[in-house]
Amino acid sequence: MNCRHCGTELHHVFADLGHCPPSNSMLQAAQLEEPEVHYPLKTYVCHNCFLVQIGEVKKAVDIFGDGYTYFSSYSTSWLAHARRYVDMMMERFHFDKNSLVIEAASNDGYLLQYFHAYGVPVLGVDPTANTARIAAGRGVRTLVDFFTAKLGRELAATGQQADLLIGNNVLAHVPDINDFVGGMQTALKPGGIVTMEFPHLLNLVEHCQFDTIYHEHFSYLSLSTVARIFAAQGLTIFDVEELPTHGGSLRIFARHASDHSKPVTRAVRELLTREQAAGMLTLEYYEDFQPRVDTVRAEFLEFLLEQRRAGKQVVGYGAAAKGNTLLNYCGLQGTELLSFVADASPYKQGRCLPGSHIPVVDAERIRGEKPDYVVILPWNLREEIAERLAFIREWGGQFVVAIPALEVFSYASSPAEVAHA
Repeated sequence: MNCRHCGTELHHVFADLGHCPPSNSMLQAAQLEEPEVHYPLKTYVCHNCFLVQIGEVKKAVDIFGDGYTYFSSYSTSWLAHARRYVDMMMERFHFDKNSLVIEAASNDGYLLQYFHAYGVPVLGVDPTANTARIAAGRGVRTLVDFFTAKLGRELAATGQQADLLIGNNVLAHVPDINDFVGGMQTALKPGGIVTMEFPHLLNLVEHCQFDTIYHEHFSYLSLSTVARIFAAQGLTIFDVEELPTHGGSLRIFARHASDHSKPVTRAVRELLTREQAAGMLTLEYYEDFQPRVDTVRAEFLEFLLEQRRAGKQVVGYGAAAKGNTLLNYCGLQGTELLSFVADASPYKQGRCLPGSHIPVVDAERIRGEKPDYVVILPWNLREEIAERLAFIREWGGQFVVAIPALEVFSYASSPAEVAHA
């Protein structure tokens, strides 16, 4: 196979996580007796442009169907993050009723609702009809479609070019990254701005965040590679921010290459230099990742087996895609080692996790069964979840995260503090 950006033939494996079903394909009880399709979960690094990318993939149209169960609004910390972003952009760039803000992969309107509250016209683009229906109820006009170069041309032809074009955690999700970025260039006004957020590959490697690898993530991105992809489509990254979200993300600001009113900031130059100094533009940087992944798996499995031998109950919290990658790579099946996984989203409750078939339940089940340990699967939300489930200290319950290394901790008296065991 060839690199999705530059076409170079791929030879260098970054991580091989075996075969597993798509991580957001939750199962109904009736489906548990049916065959479940598994796909290879192997990633490669391109030795030319250093784009880390998945190999064999499930078609995006199958992944993001009407049964897609991820709704952004069920994370309070993510909503707060979105509101802060909107307030910052309004203050910095002064959008108004004559502007148009478009978001690719707008989900349930979690972000555009805040621009709408400012009186700024908005348009969401999302391929999942069920999330689009929720967005419409919030006053967010939404096209049920994938954002592509074709759609970019259609928006431009109908006078719907964006003053601000947003993509949060979508760049990694598109199978044809050149087509997607080309569509953004077409759909952007001459003086418009693109902002995108995506997990930083530097953090994935440094902190062994292998559970962020799943079929819905086609690409794993550094600033260096994204700058190259954008430049090939006539866009220039002029600013960048490092964010704590998703275990460490980047927010990039881009504009047309011909728009010289927004000079490239020192932050861009400094981060490009730091990536190069870390070795991200060499193959050697990526070669020792797999052994570290296998160590995490071994430590987590040993913990689960140890608790089972001791007669302790272990449950999970957060039916997130990253958790499914971890559980499937560890080979968990059924409820022997993990009794259930609780989640706040009613769209996931009553279903079972793909591959492992562990049932997803309401969080009140934790209060009722009083487990000894709660594994926080979306570790990037550990503070929010530990605070939400602080009641487990009533019976001496403890929290566990597996990545970047196994850690057992108790929720402290202060929401901002964690006492490590």
